[in-house]
Amino acid sequence: MTAITRSSKKFMPTYILIALNIIVYAYTSIAGRNFLETSIDMLLKYGQVNYSVLNGWYWQLFTAMFVHVNIVHILGNMFFLLIFGLRAEELFFIQEYLLIYFASGLTGNLLTLLFGPYMISAGASGALFGLFGACIIYIRRTIGQSIMSALLYAFFLFIISSGVNVNLLAHLGGLLVGLLIGYGLAAVRKPRITYKYRYSYAV
Repeated sequence: MTAITRSSKKFMPTYILIALNIIVYAYTSIAGRNFLETSIDMLLKYGQVNYSVLNGWYWQLFTAMFVHVNIVHILGNMFFLLIFGLRAEELFFIQEYLLIYFASGLTGNLLTLLFGPYMISAGASGALFGLFGACIIYIRRTIGQSIMSALLYAFFLFIISSGVNVNLLAHLGGLLVGLLIGYGLAAVRKPRITYKYRYSYAV
């Protein structure tokens, strides 16, 4: 059996990140006096507005990762963070987990800054795509199987995520970084092979 796990479960990064996202949403809801959706004032201040970032509001590249547009937006993202995050906890050390999450999210936001229109961007989707990409390619690469199926699966998820008001640049940036980091981590590790012996006796 090939051991590929590098667990960070004892640190519970997924639950911590979910809690942080919920706290930020609660704050923006209270400040904006609307629980169902984030007010435009909060989005302009803490979401990513490319014009504002280019004029010195650099913190938006980070804060936008924790701001969500409405209740449906955050519930959907936290659901997928729970799924992909718990899987990532089994595969990566805590430092690797956090590197994947924040590098993917920031890269998605930077890609949006460089090539996106002057719109308001918010959400953890780039980071989530990074976790997803890192997990699927890490598993494939570690067990010695072709990574083509992982790439096709990643491409398929990217395509079905498209829609109105969806920031595909953030998704793409996060996914590419996750794939690269996951592949790199798998490439530098030699899987540890363990053997189990069972004995049976004929009566």
